[in-house]
Amino acid sequence: MSRCSVKGIKGALNVGAVLILPEGFELAPPDRISPEMKEKIGGNRGRGQIYPDGSKSNNTVYNATAAGESIKLDQPLTSNPNVGDLVRGDAEIVLQDPLRVQGLLFFLASVILAQIFLVLKKKQFEKVQLSEMNF
Repeated sequence: MSRCSVKGIKGALNVGAVLILPEGFELAPPDRISPEMKEKIGGNRGRGQIYPDGSKSNNTVYNATAAGESIKLDQPLTSNPNVGDLVRGDAEIVLQDPLRVQGLLFFLASVILAQIFLVLKKKQFEKVQLSEMNF
């Protein structure tokens, strides 16, 4: 399978997985993992990936495009792009606006009521049909 990449050509499909393990599950100790298995296992370390041999995949060095007070033109901004932070701070996360939740509840209640009234109307119609057939 493939997907359309940013450049408009066919590219690899990005896939992921979620693994749910039972409570108390523990990984095997390092001495029990065979050398062949260690070669195949890589790792995700935040923004940069680590290849099975331990080398970093995100090793592009970005240079300064303009000079400043403490930065010279074309000076490397970092020698290891796998470190650092994107200036994230702890903040309160609001999952849903309360008005949207109330609107959803009102909508669901109205749909349920409409379904109930439709069933009752159908039963009433069936009773009228039955009475006309017996008449």
